[in-house]
Parts: sequence; structure tokens; C-alpha cells
Amino acid sequence: MKRAWLLVMLCGALAWPAWARTPGEIAIGQVLPEAQLNGLNGKSRKLSEFRGKPLIINVWASWCGPCRAESASLERLAWADAAKHITIIGISTDDHLVAAQGWLKASNASLSHFIDRNLEMENILGADRLPLTVLVDAQGRVVDKVYGAKAWDGPEALRLISQALPARKAGAAR
Repeated sequence: MKRAWLLVMLCGALAWPAWARTPGEIAIGQVLPEAQLNGLNGKSRKLSEFRGKPLIINVWASWCGPCRAESASLERLAWADAAKHITIIGISTDDHLVAAQGWLKASNASLSHFIDRNLEMENILGADRLPLTVLVDAQGRVVDKVYGAKAWDGPEALRLISQALPARKAGAAR
């Protein structure tokens, strides 16, 4: 009996991410709520301050190997012409501020990064696994969520970004 119960519990735990959502998670198509972003390598800001321009939010942690692996591609993307119409930010889920700041310093990060407090952004964005990159339109609506590391300056990712967050054409209505 004990073994059968353990098997049921293990199977349930393995299936959790496939159907569960984090508390308060905003689904694709919904608008992000207001939230205070606590500055990690710069000043603190409100999430709403990023409205008016498409936004890419990368959720990471200093201990996460795949997060560290993709960070350079996000930096290159931020400097590429293809992303001139997009703002890119990072949100660390580290429990220790010093660890997150240490990684940013070691990686020569130039993007604005923020540290999550009390799992607020982790839950809102649905970061039940890392890395997570969330594509948000200029009105603050979540367009897509990409789990796992990606070469964000590569052709596949650039195609995804251009489809999800198209650049405004000159003369388009605001």
C-alpha cells in the first residue's frame, strides 16, 4: 500500500507543471497588472512605465545554467537593429541579492535587471521553471511565453519576435 501511494504522489508531482499555473499567473492574451520592479543594477520602476513599446521580460536566476547561457544572446539582441523598437529587461528570482548582482557584474550586463520579491513577478509571469521569456505588446498584453534557453539573437528567435511583436510602420496610428 505504501509503495502504491508513493507512486501516485510521484506521478502527480511529475505532472504538476503540465497543468498547474502559478498563483495569480497572467495568461497569454491578458494584460499584465501593475507591479513594482525592484532595481538590481539600476533604479526601481513600475511595470506600467514600460507600456507604449513592446517588452521582452527574461526571468532568470544566477544559479540557473541555461539562464546564464542565454544571457549574452539577450544582450546582443538588445543592441541589434531588429530590436530597436523593443525594450528588454531581466527579472532575477534569486533569493540572495548579492548572488544576482554578482552574476550581473561578471556578465557585464547592460540591460536593466530587477529582483523579484516575495515571488510576485515569478507568479504573475508563470515562472514555474527557468529561464522564462515573456513577450509583451505595447499595451501590456502578454503575447507569448517561452520556457527554456534560446539564442535570442538567432534567426528562429528573431522570426518569433517579429511575428509576436511587429515593429510599427512609419505613420501608423498611436
